[in-house]
Amino acid sequence: MSWSNLTIMVGSLAIASVVLLLLPRFAPVEARKPHNDVTAAIFAMVGVLYAVLLAFVVIVVWEAADDARATTFREADQLAGLYWTSREFDSPTGIELTDLTLQYAHTVIGDEWRLMADHRTDPNTTELVYRIRDTTNALQPVDARQQAHFENALKHVEGLASERRARLTQVQDAVPPLLWVPLIAGAVLTVGFAFVFGISSIRLHLAMVLTMTAMICVVLIVIKEMNYPFDGVNAVEPDAFQVFLNRLPATR
Repeated sequence: MSWSNLTIMVGSLAIASVVLLLLPRFAPVEARKPHNDVTAAIFAMVGVLYAVLLAFVVIVVWEAADDARATTFREADQLAGLYWTSREFDSPTGIELTDLTLQYAHTVIGDEWRLMADHRTDPNTTELVYRIRDTTNALQPVDARQQAHFENALKHVEGLASERRARLTQVQDAVPPLLWVPLIAGAVLTVGFAFVFGISSIRLHLAMVLTMTAMICVVLIVIKEMNYPFDGVNAVEPDAFQVFLNRLPATR
């Protein structure tokens, strides 16, 4: 757990503990007990609504991470297809295209992935895509077989560029900033209603409140860590491109 997440967890538990321990001075337990039935009804409604919201957001960020991971493999598949197709051309242009595909994989792994963790993109990799497209268009097939490979190469280039655009779009946060308002407000309201219950045992009441606070904090931290698919503890790694490089022939 990072320091920021640890601070969120410990800070939330500390605030909840202080508020609950000071609450009897302003609202004695005996004054709150008669309202437990009404409090329970409102608490159930608020808790259900907040649970639905949390479940919805967790599904959103989980699917965003899965989609980002799938995009990287589709991009790597297009790159692999272009690499093998380029090897069918023994001309200087074909050899150059083969080298460019390898350079692209190394650049994405070594440079662009680090920038994506900071929610940025690499202009050098973008320029490399332009070079790959121009080099592919410069191929000159000499027979029907090479003409078929040339057409496949064009499809792979367009697929590569399309999947890369999709990957760069997924660098942004999956949860809109506006959605964080009900997430945080819902957490405060849900835990806040737990304070209102009149429970004779302060230890039992404290355990209940802290357990609920900890559970909500854990879910919010999970959402925070998965908000950016290429950042956080569950960040998508460049495994697809590494697999592509690892499976190349030793004579490349």
